[in-house]
Amino acid sequence: MRVKIAESREELEQAYHIRMVVFVEEQEVPAEEELDEHDATATHFLAFENDTAIAASRLRYTDDGYGKLERICVLKDHRGKSVGQQLINAMEEEIKHQNYHKAKLNAQTHALNFYKKLGYRVISEEFMDAGIPHVTMLKNL
Repeated sequence: MRVKIAESREELEQAYHIRMVVFVEEQEVPAEEELDEHDATATHFLAFENDTAIAASRLRYTDDGYGKLERICVLKDHRGKSVGQQLINAMEEEIKHQNYHKAKLNAQTHALNFYKKLGYRVISEEFMDAGIPHVTMLKNL
């Protein structure tokens, strides 16, 4: 498996497709909420098994000095195989490469233990986003 930054229009479309499958089809997030104004300026990541894209995410930088990990998703048949962890590791490396030292994400509460194992800590009360309970989490890199 390999993780890379999406560089072409085709790769960007693959990332959007994976997000639509996971968030819109599986989790019933409204399609108009899934793709937003931040997609145009974010750095998008893809994880590949052989030549097939199996996971996607995006990374943005905030005015308060964080690399913000967003839209992290793995296709159903590839979950439980450390794909998400490898995707996050690649995003954290890119954050450090851009001279940021903190990562932030809004985690769906069902995934809290996954992020805690990767060193993230909860810094917010639970809130709803697209009808799904979330918390904000931070990690110093």
